[in-house]
Amino acid sequence: MRFVLGLRCTICGAEYAVDDVSYVCPRHGDDGILDVMYDYDALRQHISPASIAQTSTDAGIWRYKPLLPVQADSPVPPLRVGWTPLYAAPRLAERLGLHHVWVKDDGVNPTASFKDRASALAVVKAREAGAQIVTTASTGNAAAALAGLAASMSLQAVIFVPKTAPPAKIAQHLIYGARVLLVDGTYDDAFELTLKVAKEFGWYNRNTAYNPYMSEGKKTAAYEICEQMGWRAPDRVFVPVGDGCIIGGIYKGFRDLLALGWIDAMPKIMGIQAEGSSALVDAWERDLAGWEMTPQPANTLADSISAGLPRDRIKALAAVRETDGAYLRVSDQEILDAIPVIARNTGVFSEPAAATAYAGLVKAVEKGLVDPAERIVVLLTGSGLKDIGNAMKTVPQPPIVAPTLEAVKAVMREA
Repeated sequence: MRFVLGLRCTICGAEYAVDDVSYVCPRHGDDGILDVMYDYDALRQHISPASIAQTSTDAGIWRYKPLLPVQADSPVPPLRVGWTPLYAAPRLAERLGLHHVWVKDDGVNPTASFKDRASALAVVKAREAGAQIVTTASTGNAAAALAGLAASMSLQAVIFVPKTAPPAKIAQHLIYGARVLLVDGTYDDAFELTLKVAKEFGWYNRNTAYNPYMSEGKKTAAYEICEQMGWRAPDRVFVPVGDGCIIGGIYKGFRDLLALGWIDAMPKIMGIQAEGSSALVDAWERDLAGWEMTPQPANTLADSISAGLPRDRIKALAAVRETDGAYLRVSDQEILDAIPVIARNTGVFSEPAAATAYAGLVKAVEKGLVDPAERIVVLLTGSGLKDIGNAMKTVPQPPIVAPTLEAVKAVMREA
């Protein structure tokens, strides 16, 4: 924490020492999301791309520990989180008339989603705070991440998820030993309930867009992308967006690297939402500020990005506006169509929320927003094994054959 200067409110700009506030700006209550500030001059004297290169990739996100808001001697989870592969995807590029496309596969994290990055920070910060119980609201992935990372650190997790969460995700919560409470309502209902419960019982609150340190875990994906590309930022990054915390974290990561002088320019950040849950697209199109946004209906099969009023909307809008990016919406059918296309051209099986990013790239190409020569990264945030039900909608059912050679020949002739 020696390089952390303090916390700044994203609404009013008020600054606080890290010990002055726990989660949010007291002037704005639960909406007063804070951003962590760093001493970049001191960081440049202490850490460099060359020094990072000497740290084993097995350390995952902790290879960037001086750039994270944790104590130098704080124990970290034994599970390797981060340093996920960045695959070149020439066949995806060719399909779209592009030259350079990569996919960042965060489905290989310990609990199979990007959310492990934030949860790794959460359990370390919970230990630093002396907490024994951590809690979060989630549509599924953040809860699974917290359950798994908490189990690895002998912490108890209490999870609040909508009762409609996919069974595979609920199974993860239970297998890891979390106390799971299914909320008869939406994700937004679960979020509000978690705020009340955490305050009442004094539990450590991992909620994104409330706990300022969660964005700091998520920003590590931007570090990895640049390091994996030879410390050169891509020209454009496509990010699936629900609550806005991932895109805000990605933006923070690239902004850190630019401030340190490790990259020469910011990439254009493209936020992609399901059309049934696209409050940020609407705000971007109407040029609204985050505090001017109002709740909208949220109805999409991409449960991980379903949010009626994105909690991290101020950072999420800044990520796109300040990088000359764009927000786009895609239909549920376009999301489903993207799942097998990604899988058959890269070998990566993505859940609907993750496939949303590629569906957004397709839409951007159709709209003429992408130069064919741009270096493009598509962020795939979760494994398709998280939601088999929706994945099965994208493929025909396999035939049943008799156990004979002739039966197989007959089926192959029909193919």
